[in-house]
Amino acid sequence: MSNLKLNEKDKIEILYPSENVQLAAVKKDGFVIKFIEFPSENVQLAAIKQNSFAIQNIKNPYKSVQIEAVKNNGNTIQFIVSPSEDIQLFAVKNNGLSIKFIKVPSEKVQLAAIKEDCNSIQYIKNPSEKIQIEAVKQDGFLIRTFKEPSESVIFSALEEEPFSIFYIKNPTEDMIKFVIRKNWKVADDIENLSEEMKELAEIHKNLQI
Repeated sequence: MSNLKLNEKDKIEILYPSENVQLAAVKKDGFVIKFIEFPSENVQLAAIKQNSFAIQNIKNPYKSVQIEAVKNNGNTIQFIVSPSEDIQLFAVKNNGLSIKFIKVPSEKVQLAAIKEDCNSIQYIKNPSEKIQIEAVKQDGFLIRTFKEPSESVIFSALEEEPFSIFYIKNPTEDMIKFVIRKNWKVADDIENLSEEMKELAEIHKNLQI
């Protein structure tokens, strides 16, 4: 038979085969590893290279296998019990959003996740000021996700996106001046703008004409 897809009989027959037979099997279908008892590190790696999600069928995978899986697909970290920090880092560097599968990630892991995908901030509980700043530096509008951002976080957001000021409660005059200097068009949408701010907007408008 030259059928590339293993049938049920084939799967049963590889319960106690040689490593070479096991390797041949998992290279065709990584999920076949669930039928192999005590697969070697080489067999586990071969299975993961064929399909990263095959790790969910491996009990106590070797560290090298864990790394291979999360480097290929960060979301596979959900199948690893108590992953070490370095495994977590490999995962979020591949896919920042995979941080949602990590319980109590360290600030180092959080920062790596944000750098890969700033939208991963939605999965971080009580992010520190450092993490918040990193997020808004990439997308100023993310300021809307923070209840009481510090001035440092606010100004970092305004620097990246002046229009993010509309997500800030009671912006100070300094904040308004800052965004007008960045983009005078913001002034058009600010209610009850003082005469001083209107003049500032006009000055910067004329400078850009």
